[in-house]
Amino acid sequence: MRIILSATLFIFTFLNVAYANEVNLFTSRHYDSDVKLYQKFTAKTGIKVNVVSGKAKALEKRLLSEGKSSKADVYITVDAGALGSAKAKGIFQRINSKTLNSKIPANFRTAHWYGVAKRARIIYYNPKLISASEAKSLNYEDLSNPKYKNSVVIRASSNTYNKSLVASLIANNGSGKTGNWAKGIVSNMARDPKGNDRAQIMAVAAGKAKLAVANSYYIALMLSGKKGPEQQAAAQKVKPVFPNQGNRGTHMNISGGGVVKHAPNKANAIKFLEFLLTKEAQQHIVNNTYEYPMISGVKPNNLIGQFGTSFKQDTKTKVSTYYKNQKKALALMKKAGWK
Repeated sequence: MRIILSATLFIFTFLNVAYANEVNLFTSRHYDSDVKLYQKFTAKTGIKVNVVSGKAKALEKRLLSEGKSSKADVYITVDAGALGSAKAKGIFQRINSKTLNSKIPANFRTAHWYGVAKRARIIYYNPKLISASEAKSLNYEDLSNPKYKNSVVIRASSNTYNKSLVASLIANNGSGKTGNWAKGIVSNMARDPKGNDRAQIMAVAAGKAKLAVANSYYIALMLSGKKGPEQQAAAQKVKPVFPNQGNRGTHMNISGGGVVKHAPNKANAIKFLEFLLTKEAQQHIVNNTYEYPMISGVKPNNLIGQFGTSFKQDTKTKVSTYYKNQKKALALMKKAGWK
């Protein structure tokens, strides 16, 4: 009997050790380079990272359906609106990390989720069709000016990045003005919305439009050649500009994450998030996904940094407010005829 009990105790202890040395990550980030980042975390800490990937809505639905039985420790997604949705539905638990609070600017974190990388939603222009001086003076609000009729390309109203952009406009300009702005955008569209952000940049490069709205990192991705020579050549024909430099600054969004409410490995989850804010991890992120670093002391990758590293960012509009305005933003866009 003593031998049997000892064997049982050994198995129980072994399982506890194995369990204590893992972290279960649910992520909607789709970058292959992130896997190498997780491997760096394991090499540093001995904590294995088990990854479940998927689209944000599908992961959110799974986390909610699994509830207390979920093995998820960390949920990471892109767009502050998606993070806000997860928080509102009780997916995250509140944590207090001095490391995260000290490294992340207040505008890009809450007590439930934390930004790990920044991205700007900016304007791209064709220098053969618009002068640099005109382009650099642009505000988001100017995109609805009748002078740009048949000149603007942008993704569908349902796109989460557009919903967050319009949500920030509501916060700054009010619903009435933003509704009129959306109508002006629709009137100025060079074509019905279609394709991803890179498709908008390609349209401007081809002269099918003068202006495009897309996230900042796409120009670097295209210039890198990772998306093929055609997109690389197109990226060389356009220029990015950072809107609203004369007032509140350029609209910012984030990749971010938090500790899941019923995380079985909470301590490891916090360690994992804190690792993502180390200089080593931040350099890995900016050099592979071309996002902007969240912490100070890390420079953006040269492919995006060549266009400016000290542009004025909108720190007035808290990214945590995007979620509450996203439904209203979508309704305004739909009412304006934005497909």
